[in-house]
Amino acid sequence: MTSLDADRVSLLEALRGLDTELHQNETRHIRQRMEALLHPEFVEFGRSGRRYTREEVLEEFGPDNQLPPVQSGQFGLILLAKHVALLTYVSAHTDAKGDLYRYTLRSSIWVHTKVGWQVRFHQGTPTTGGADLA
Repeated sequence: MTSLDADRVSLLEALRGLDTELHQNETRHIRQRMEALLHPEFVEFGRSGRRYTREEVLEEFGPDNQLPPVQSGQFGLILLAKHVALLTYVSAHTDAKGDLYRYTLRSSIWVHTKVGWQVRFHQGTPTTGGADLA
């Protein structure tokens, strides 16, 4: 493995960690952490087809809103430019029995800013169940 490959794997793991942190209720309930992760010009195209602004996302995920547990896998990374990366993966919610449902293809564009890596754009696209999340 070359140092470039190692850097790519390291970046993939870092962005994977940040993106999946956004799936956690603990993170979503801390506005300061959400503000650090979401770029000031953040936009999301949700799996519902709705467009969300940063402010809408920050307002939606207060302490009373609970997201079902999310599992994700099949992560991929494409470097678009210096300090700009596209992270892609598949996610699904987990029900009380541990069964997966609501599969979604996801893509996030991350940019490295003075405060660290921030997600600038995210899109979720519904997909059929049964995708392997390994």
